Amino acid sequence: MAKAREMDQEDVLRVELEVLRQEHRDLDAAIQALEERAVSDQLTITRLKKQKLQLKDKIARIEDTLTPDIIA
Repeated sequence: MAKAREMDQEDVLRVELEVLRQEHRDLDAAIQALEERAVSDQLTITRLKKQKLQLKDKIARIEDTLTPDIIA
């Protein structure tokens, strides 16, 4: 029986990063669609924008973890 390859911490972070980026793109599309409507729900748009910013912060934290600091 073949042993399944276990994902290391970096692999897990890379997968999570891609999922978060996709969620960020989806929220961007949803916000844009709501803003294009004649009567838009500003409260919903504001909530989606806040959620989008939170995702952006999570993405930045993961990218910082994956990218080593280079001392020049």
